[in-house]
Amino acid sequence: MIERLFDIVEKRFKDEPDAVMLAAKESGQWRTYSNMEVWNTAQMLAGGILQLGIANSKLEPEQQEKIAIISPNRPEWIITDLAVQLTGAVLTPIYPTISVAELAFILNDTGVRILFLANAELYERFREIAAQVPSLKYVYSFDKIEAVNNWKELIDGGRQADTNIVSQIKAETLATIIYTSGTTGDPKGVMLSHHNIVSNIHDSMPAFTFAHNCERALSFLPLNHIFERTVSYIYINAGVAIYYAESMDTIGQNLKEVKPMVFTTVPRLLEKVYERIVGAGLELKGIKKLLFFWALNLGMKYDNVDEGSLFYRMQLALANKIIFNKWREALGGNVKAIVVGSAACQERLIRIFTSANLIIMEGYGLTETSPVISVNRYEKENRRVGTVGPLIDNVQVKIADDGEILCKGGNIMMGYYKKPQQTAEVMKDGWFHTGDIGTWVEERFLKITDRKKEIFKTSGGKYVAPQVIENKMKESAFIEQMMVIGDGKKFVSALIVPSIIHLQRHLKDDHPDVKIPVDKSELLKLPEVQKHIQSVIDKYNVLFSHPEQVKKFTLLPNEWTIDSGEITPTLKLKRKVIMQRYAKEIDAMYNDSMA
Repeated sequence: MIERLFDIVEKRFKDEPDAVMLAAKESGQWRTYSNMEVWNTAQMLAGGILQLGIANSKLEPEQQEKIAIISPNRPEWIITDLAVQLTGAVLTPIYPTISVAELAFILNDTGVRILFLANAELYERFREIAAQVPSLKYVYSFDKIEAVNNWKELIDGGRQADTNIVSQIKAETLATIIYTSGTTGDPKGVMLSHHNIVSNIHDSMPAFTFAHNCERALSFLPLNHIFERTVSYIYINAGVAIYYAESMDTIGQNLKEVKPMVFTTVPRLLEKVYERIVGAGLELKGIKKLLFFWALNLGMKYDNVDEGSLFYRMQLALANKIIFNKWREALGGNVKAIVVGSAACQERLIRIFTSANLIIMEGYGLTETSPVISVNRYEKENRRVGTVGPLIDNVQVKIADDGEILCKGGNIMMGYYKKPQQTAEVMKDGWFHTGDIGTWVEERFLKITDRKKEIFKTSGGKYVAPQVIENKMKESAFIEQMMVIGDGKKFVSALIVPSIIHLQRHLKDDHPDVKIPVDKSELLKLPEVQKHIQSVIDKYNVLFSHPEQVKKFTLLPNEWTIDSGEITPTLKLKRKVIMQRYAKEIDAMYNDSMA
C-alpha cells in the first residue's frame, strides 16, 4: 500500500525495474536512470547519510534531522529526496537564486546539519554561509569540486537504508519543509507530511488521464517548488519518464530532442514561448506572414465550449494543418498537454495554444495544499477558460462571506514550522484560509479573482482588487507585466512592462515613417507608443467602475525578474519591493495634478 512518498518509487522498481524513470544530459548525451538504479542508489545514499550519525529515533518534526538541497533539476535531486525520506530526516529544498541572507535564515531556522549542492558556482556563492550556521556540519556536492566532499562518497559506503527506521516512518511523518518566499517578511516553513503529498498525488491522478499513455515528460520548473515536485511523483506513479532540461535557455532544443507528451510551466514562461513564436511570425514576408496572423487571430477566438460555426471550424482545421503544425513541431511534435500553475494564465494564451491542439490545463494550489486544489482537465467538457478548473478528488472548497477561498482535505499542511500563531491564523475550524478571493462558475469551476491582502482602498474610500484589473489588461498582447497602484491615493495608476516585440510590430505596420529606436527606453518615450498603450488601457477601462479605472501609467523598459528581486521564485509580484524601487516614477504620476 502506498502511504509514503518513497513507496511510489519502490513500487515502480518492483513492477518495472528496467524502465526509465529519470534522464539528464551528461557530457552532451542523454543519460537514463532506470527504476532499479534510482531505488538502489537512494538506498545506498540513505545508508551513507545514516553513517554520519543522523539520529531520527523520534520521528516528530522538532526532533527529525534537517537536510537541505540547493540544486537545479537533475536526477540527483530526486535521488537525494528519496534517500533523505528513507532516513526519517526532513528535506528542505532551497532555490538556487536565493539571497545569502535568506539562505542563512532558513538554514538556521531549521537547524540544517547536512547541505547538498549542485556545483562549484553554487558553492562559491554560498561558501561563506557555513560560518553563520552553527548546526551545519557537512556539505556535499553532486559535481566534483575541489575541497568539497562528493555525494558519491556516501553512496559508495556500502550500507543501505535501515529497515528499522523505514518501518517507523508513517503516513503522518513530516517529509519536507518548504519555505515560501512570500512578498513580505521572513519566509515561512511549510511542513508537509508524506500523507499530505501522497494524498494529493492519488487525488490528482484522475485529472491526468493522458499520463497513463505518456512515455516522456520534460521537467524545467524548479523542484524546490511543491508544484513540480508533486507532479514529478505523479509522473513516476504513472510510469512516465522524466527528462530534465539542461537549463532555461535550452528548453526549446531539449523539447525537440526529448519529444515529450507533457510538461509543466508557469504563465510567464508560456508567454515567452508565445513571444518567440510571434517574433518568428513578424520576420515572415508576404503571404506567409498574412497566413501566420490569420491563424493567430483564429486561435484567439477559440472556445472549447462554443466551438463556433462550421466555417470557423473548417478554417481552424486548415490553420492547424499549415501553421499550428509548425508550433507543435517546435515543441517536439508529441506534446498533448501543458499544465500551467503558480499564477493566473492569460486567456488569450489558453485559447491560442489549445486551438493549436496543445491543451492548456490551468490549475490552482498553494505550497500549504501540497499543492493541487483544482485543475482544468484534458477532456474539453471539464475545462473552462478563465477558471482554474474543477476540484480534484477528496478536496473540499467553500467560499467565505468575504469571498475568500477556504480548503479542507488530506493535502492541507501540518502547519508552519515553529510558528503556531501563524498556523492558527490560517487554520480555523478545520478550514485552511488560502488568502485568495474566488467564486464558482457553473457551480463547479473555481475562478480566482484576487489576493485578499492585495485589495486596497483609495483615498476616496473605494476598494480596488488590483489582480482583477492586471489580469484583464494583460490579455492585451502589448502588456507583459503590470502592477496596479492606488492604496490611499486619489486615483488608480499602473506600472507597465510592455511587449517590445508587439510595439515594434505596431510601429512598422501603423507608423512606417517613424524611426524605431534601438534603445528600449527611447522607444517607450515615442508619442505613438504612449498613445497606443493609452488606447489599450481605454479599451479595458470601460469594463471597470470609475474608481477602478487606470488614470495614469508609466512604461518600464526592463522586465521584472527573480534575479532582479521584483518577483518571487513562483513569479508573484513583490509589490512592496516594486513600490520602493519605482517610488520616483510613482510619485511623478501623482504629483502631476489631475482630477
